[in-house]
Amino acid sequence: MILAGGQGTRLRPLTCHTPKSMVPVINIPFLEHVLNNLKAHGIKDVVFAQHHLPAAMSRYFGDGSRFGMKIQYVMEDTPLGTAGAIKNAEKYLHDTFFVLNGDIFQNRDFTQLLQFHREHQAQVTIVLTPVNDPTMYGVVETDEKGRVKRFTEKPKKEEAVTNMINAGTYVMEPEVLKRIPAGVKVSIERETFPDMLVGGQAVFGYNSQNYWMDTGTPEKYLQLHRDLLEGKCDGYYFAKNINIGTGSQISDKSVASGKVIVGDGTIVKPGAILNGPVVIGSNCRIEKGAVISDSVIWDNIQIGASAEVLSSLIADHCIIGARSYLDGAVIGDHINVPQNARMAPNTRLFPEGELP
Repeated sequence: MILAGGQGTRLRPLTCHTPKSMVPVINIPFLEHVLNNLKAHGIKDVVFAQHHLPAAMSRYFGDGSRFGMKIQYVMEDTPLGTAGAIKNAEKYLHDTFFVLNGDIFQNRDFTQLLQFHREHQAQVTIVLTPVNDPTMYGVVETDEKGRVKRFTEKPKKEEAVTNMINAGTYVMEPEVLKRIPAGVKVSIERETFPDMLVGGQAVFGYNSQNYWMDTGTPEKYLQLHRDLLEGKCDGYYFAKNINIGTGSQISDKSVASGKVIVGDGTIVKPGAILNGPVVIGSNCRIEKGAVISDSVIWDNIQIGASAEVLSSLIADHCIIGARSYLDGAVIGDHINVPQNARMAPNTRLFPEGELP
């Protein structure tokens, strides 16, 4: 089960018209990476919990047959929280099942995780991951056998007895669903799991050192691309410095350094400079003398002549005017940046009719 109903508020303006679970990661939707990882471990039955902008997911994935999977969709008329969303899909959850948050990018060994869950006869197994600063997350304290002793939400620095946090991935037995009331908003992290501890239920933590990234902010979304292109996540390795999609034309008089990914049908004109890590989507046009560095550009983008795009994110169908300058900008879809524009660092531009 994948919790994919969130509004992606922290990732706006990229998510004004695109659900956060469908934002492109190396030019394919985030959820497609998740499905590929699940399928590699023999998991082919998936349920998407939906609420915000659901049509994009069903339109792209359909019934899952194109991906060798079976996909069901469960709609929430109003947000039900993490536990409520799982309860809402109860009719599909008859056996041991995984739950994944739809904005966590990870390289998870689900086979090993399931083995741990069964060996410990757990009702719930929570994947734990180490972070440098646990004060921003839900900290999970376990005993020497991995049984969860206590949850602490966003502890003060002096109160954090461990840096292992809830990684947003669970293995659950269907009996747990009986503990969740139907049709109401319930948090599995703040309500269901702590209640299970009080009731003496077998809740275990599975310590993992695998790659993990909460992609919920523009800064972390950009960092994810840096990490993937730099080979920091197993399964993602780019032997060539520049990787070009079908029908793209990259002038031999342009300059590329570092890792660069270019989608299909994109044109890069002479004199353009691409300083990786850079990801450029499909049907883009990079004009003469344009500089793109440490940035992610979606589909159908035009970067004007001699424009500079540094450490920025640009959503679909945008035009960046000639000689304009962006540094740390996040640009929503269908936005035209005028020629010679110089934006303050970390500018956010929202599509027409959308408010910050």
